[in-house]
Amino acid sequence: MKQYLRLFDFSQKVDYKVEILAGLTVAMTMIPESLSFAILAGFPPLVGLYAAFIMGLVTAVLGGRPGMVSGGAGATAVVLIALMQSHGLEYVFAAVALAGIIQILVGVFKLGKFIRLVPQPVMYGFVNGLAVIIFMSQVEQFKAVEDGTVSWLSGSALYIMAGLVALTIAIIVLLPRVTKAVPPSLVAIIVVFLVVLGFGIDTKLVADIAGVSGALPPFHIPSVPFTLETLQVIFPYALIMAGVGLTESLLTLNLVDEITGTRGQGNRECVAQGSANLLNGFFYGMGGCAMIAQTLVNLSAGARARLAGIVSATTILVIILVGAPVIERVPMAALVGVMIMVAVGTFEWISFRIINKMPKQDVFVGILVAVITIWLHNLALAVLIGVIISALVFAWESAKRIRARKYVDENGVKHYEIFGPLFFGSVTAFSEKFDVLNDPDEVIVDFRESRVADMSGIDALSKLTERYQKAGKKLHLRHLSEDCRRLLKNAEQVIEVNIMEDPNYSVATDRLA
Repeated sequence: MKQYLRLFDFSQKVDYKVEILAGLTVAMTMIPESLSFAILAGFPPLVGLYAAFIMGLVTAVLGGRPGMVSGGAGATAVVLIALMQSHGLEYVFAAVALAGIIQILVGVFKLGKFIRLVPQPVMYGFVNGLAVIIFMSQVEQFKAVEDGTVSWLSGSALYIMAGLVALTIAIIVLLPRVTKAVPPSLVAIIVVFLVVLGFGIDTKLVADIAGVSGALPPFHIPSVPFTLETLQVIFPYALIMAGVGLTESLLTLNLVDEITGTRGQGNRECVAQGSANLLNGFFYGMGGCAMIAQTLVNLSAGARARLAGIVSATTILVIILVGAPVIERVPMAALVGVMIMVAVGTFEWISFRIINKMPKQDVFVGILVAVITIWLHNLALAVLIGVIISALVFAWESAKRIRARKYVDENGVKHYEIFGPLFFGSVTAFSEKFDVLNDPDEVIVDFRESRVADMSGIDALSKLTERYQKAGKKLHLRHLSEDCRRLLKNAEQVIEVNIMEDPNYSVATDRLA
């Protein structure tokens, strides 16, 4: 029973008023975004709302990060556009369910920890690029569609929209100076709603995007052939969706960790995300992942527990069932103002202040990740490219650090004291440090301050010992760490490491014999 209680964090102190108000605010901002993403991908609008409800509820209850909000996200919806166009909605549901299974397996096998490999410059680029995307998506709301033609608002329509957005931003900025008892975003939405309703102002409403009324999410098994051909069709989409969803979710989790000064559970979040997506596939949802904008709205409203996420998801369901007529009258300007402030709060402004103190390669990586994020709207690809470039830069810098101190002792034995890691990037520099022809008959290579990291390093040692052996000289390897000796032992069937034994020294073959 105690484990069950810990699972749902019932022991955590909860400010119910703050959590409920934050949940209502999040729901207001999530509805138009989920509708937009569903329409963008060619799905029925309710498919986006069902995803927001299912993702939000399951991850709020089971997730590894209280305060984090999940829903029908654009990054995962974009992945499924091609599948929707080529095979239809049922194949999309099958792919979403399979993506959920993959995510559950990632969590079960504890692979979520690999998010730690994302460097800080990549995080800066990811967050800054995302902030720009959030802002630019709100600029799109200043466009109108007439007779199939998209054009910018002008005249009174533009002035009304801009004025209401400005009013929303002003309330969000100024209200906290008066009181922090209620979330400023929710107050702004309510005030703008009442102003528009009371004065009969003609402006764009949520109803102009799509209707939000419907019934409970229906259970159904995706109507696809259960064959190998079907698996071949949906598996690539499911794999990409699972990767994109987990990347965004775990990066969001890390961001929330930094904001709250606490630590979430990555593997548990993977299982929760997977469970939610699996249910989406069987309950008419388009799937999704963590939504950083809504998460920041939630946190800025003061929410820190699971209740806000549960309230948000439940509110979305209630709106689908009975509240659509009211929500459809909410001005889009209010939601645009809220999301603009979220974009401003998301941007890592500190990255500008420290840019002249960061290594040039880190600055390049951060800018590149931000540009790819903005250009392709593919956060997972941007992060992957950033991690790869950072890893290559690290390998290059580490390769330049290997060096050797050389001296001959009183017995005429030459010593090479190696500093720095021996791996694929440093093997050439390592090999060039030895003067086999002019060295004495006995040579010691001391690895006290070095490590053999991979097969390339082992191969370099093998070739080095062969060179000394052909010259009729004896080579000893000294102070190899336990993991280095293990590497050498494991490589015996692949590479012959010809280390000459000498009982006077602690050499690798003394331990491996």
